[in-house]
Amino acid sequence: MSRDSVQIPDDLAFSSFKNECNSDESWNVTYSKSGTTVWIQGVDEEQSLHKIKCRMVSKDVSSDTMYDVLHDIEYRKKWDSNVIETFDIGKLTVNADVGYYSWKCPKPLKNRDVLTLRSWLPMGDDYIIMNYSVKHTKYPPKKTMVRAVSIQTGYFIQSNGPKSCTLTYLAHVDPKGSLPKWVVNKSSQLLAPKAMKKIYKACLKYPEWKQKHNPGFKPWLYPEQNRLQSIPLSELSIQHADSLENIDESSLSETKEEQGEGSDEESTN
Repeated sequence: MSRDSVQIPDDLAFSSFKNECNSDESWNVTYSKSGTTVWIQGVDEEQSLHKIKCRMVSKDVSSDTMYDVLHDIEYRKKWDSNVIETFDIGKLTVNADVGYYSWKCPKPLKNRDVLTLRSWLPMGDDYIIMNYSVKHTKYPPKKTMVRAVSIQTGYFIQSNGPKSCTLTYLAHVDPKGSLPKWVVNKSSQLLAPKAMKKIYKACLKYPEWKQKHNPGFKPWLYPEQNRLQSIPLSELSIQHADSLENIDESSLSETKEEQGEGSDEESTN
């Protein structure tokens, strides 16, 4: 693949992502409790680039419900309290689209956003959803946000039976900035487990919510329902981290408000 060539992931790319989700080699455990485990890899204090992996066994949640929840953008606005704005931009194929997502970062850090090419693959009762960052001229970086870069981020959902599944979340991200050490620690030991718990709770409530909100509309399962305009690949290019502004936030201290949030969450785990 050339440096600026945007391509739809093929079977080999999905297989590679699945293998990395399943391999624990060279990963360091930072959290393991109540069926949820978090690992980090290659965190270098000189670099902002980092990789994090979370795995959660979800009882009373089927793999297809988990898949629906992670796809349903309208439902995400309801359960994801970190989301600032998220929307789909256009479709590329029956199993690939382009979308925008911005989220709140721990104070006093600047909030981040990404523009990604997302693709998905059902494999019987198992599923993969993954993305990487792209550029589109109509959606340049905003002055109020730091444009982060997803090198490869996604979910691998494995069925454990009719009412149980295992979710693995893998993120290889450049947050575009020199982050303070406390952010990395907080992400792996507190924020990631908290996010997995939110997803689990969202899955439990989804069937009832979906019954009241366009229950038959699932374009990720039924491509004929997809109302997005088609985008030619030629309008996209790879979003390279080195073309974006680097923000040095390494000297920022955690606010008392954030510290309080952390201790509250710790006590409920």
